[in-house]
Formats: sequence, structure tokens, C-alpha cells
Amino acid sequence: MALRNYPVPVTLPHPALPLADWADCYELLVPGNGLTATLAAGRAMGDFPGWVRALMWLRNAIVRPFGLKGSGPPNTREMIGIFPVLSRSDEQMVLGFDDAHLDFRIVVDVRPAGETRQVVSVTTLVRRKILVGKLYLAMITPFHRLIVRTMLDRLSRPANAAS
Repeated sequence: MALRNYPVPVTLPHPALPLADWADCYELLVPGNGLTATLAAGRAMGDFPGWVRALMWLRNAIVRPFGLKGSGPPNTREMIGIFPVLSRSDEQMVLGFDDAHLDFRIVVDVRPAGETRQVVSVTTLVRRKILVGKLYLAMITPFHRLIVRTMLDRLSRPANAAS
């Protein structure tokens, strides 16, 4: 049984994006002890539900005229869903990319919580570079929080039911 998906404080600067000026983090306690950061990121972000894909399509259509990236850069590296993998270990995966208006990172951490459970955390770090980045983040924050919590909740289900 998984415990509640809840926000936790983030300390800045963070090594994954030292110049970040905005961050949030959500954690979930999950049963078992075999989950790695790669598996957690894949289950949480590998295949978005239809309503999230629809929001991403709308977001991409709105920002395209402003020259902002629609998703990750061309598939020149490993991807989890639409996010390029920047680094990985069993305990942590860092995804993200840099754009003209902001840089962002998604950090997925997995750590033990006793012998039979693990804590999975998803930290989002953002460096807002220009006014457009600040406005953009202010507009998408409510959607971001809902999406992150939804993605993290997918980890509370059995692996074959994560979709």
C-alpha cells in the first residue's frame, strides 16, 4: 500500500540545476524495495494519460509562435517520455533541457524507507531566464502540480497497471 503523495521542501541551490530560482518536490512512499530511479521515471513519465497529452499539445501550439521548444530536443540522446535523460544512477535520474526562456530539470530520486518500502521523490527545478519564463511558469504551475502528482501516483499501482 502506498502512502500519500505530498509536497516536500526543496533547498536551493540544487546540484542538478545550480542557478534554479524555482523548485517543487513531491514524494510517495511505495511498497517493495526493487524500484530504481530509471524504473520509477519510466513508469511515471514514459506514457502520459490522454488528458496530459492533450494539455501538452495545447501548450506546444501556444508557445510555437514565440519560438519556444515544444518538447525535448531532437532524439539525440536517451529519452523518458518527452524528456531527455541527462544523468542516471540506480538512485537518481535527471531529465530536462534548456530553452531560451527557462532551463528545467526533473530529478527522480529513490531511497529506502525501511526493509519493505521506498520513497520516490520528483523534484522540478527551473531557472527562469527572462520575463517570458516567469510568465510561462506562473501560468502552467497549477497544471504542473496536477501532472506531477498524477504521474507520481502511477507508482502506487502495480507495474502492469501504470498506464
